[in-house]
Amino acid sequence: MTKFSYELEIAASKESEAETKIKALTVLASKLSAKELEKLAHIVKNDPVKTAMAKQALGV
Repeated sequence: MTKFSYELEIAASKESEAETKIKALTVLASKLSAKELEKLAHIVKNDPVKTAMAKQALGV
């Protein structure tokens, strides 16, 4: 699989939080397909009930 490099800006209160976010995003991108990531983003953006249920199931 071809790798692509991008420059990103991450909103965070401190640098360590930004690093944690980018590491988590990297894992998600490596484990989920583009279609799955797109659907996940859509749900997080547009369906607060499903997002709240997922957070509760994850314990966060």
